[in-house]
Amino acid sequence: MLSTDAREQMIEQQVRAWEVLDERVLAVFRKVPREHFVPAEQRYLAFADTEVPLPQGQHMLRPSVAGRLLQALELTGTERVLQVGVGSGFLTACLAARAAHVEGVEIFPELAALARRNLAALSIGNVEILTADAMQAVLESRNRYGVIAVTGSVPILDERFQKHLEVGGRLFIIVGEAPVMTALLVRRSGESSWSSASLFETVVDPLVNARRPEQFSF
Repeated sequence: MLSTDAREQMIEQQVRAWEVLDERVLAVFRKVPREHFVPAEQRYLAFADTEVPLPQGQHMLRPSVAGRLLQALELTGTERVLQVGVGSGFLTACLAARAAHVEGVEIFPELAALARRNLAALSIGNVEILTADAMQAVLESRNRYGVIAVTGSVPILDERFQKHLEVGGRLFIIVGEAPVMTALLVRRSGESSWSSASLFETVVDPLVNARRPEQFSF
């Protein structure tokens, strides 16, 4: 009962309060047990409006940020999704609840294994977790996706991600460096045309091996 009350408080006071009004997204937060994806020693933070520490110096996204991400992507249940940066698998499970299939890429083997265990324990079967550096393995492939969710920040917008969208596809990505980062939604409208919109400001862990601005030397 306590976890149910705490979950509902998280949804109403954190997620909905941060302009996540899509009832389908809120239903996912009620369905997917966030506490299951939180390390045991951090379980008391499961429903807090904070980034929960994970192995390898990584963190779970705040519930409010995860909610805004899910709402922005407007999943219909038919999409093939690419998630870059799986962590412990919570957002993966949320995406899987609203998509046909989720392919998650995680650079840290320890986290990839943790996510696989967490997802398997809940019998979430429409997910595949790959241990790889997304900046190389995924971006060198020819696969296209209806939705791409990049959960680590990049200093500059890396257009290689948006080139892996299907026409009509959506990309969520956070661009910038602390203390100012901006969440963007990029839509592919044609084979060589995209549009982007700023969603909100936040600060999250940087994506490992992300492309950085060129340094000028004099």
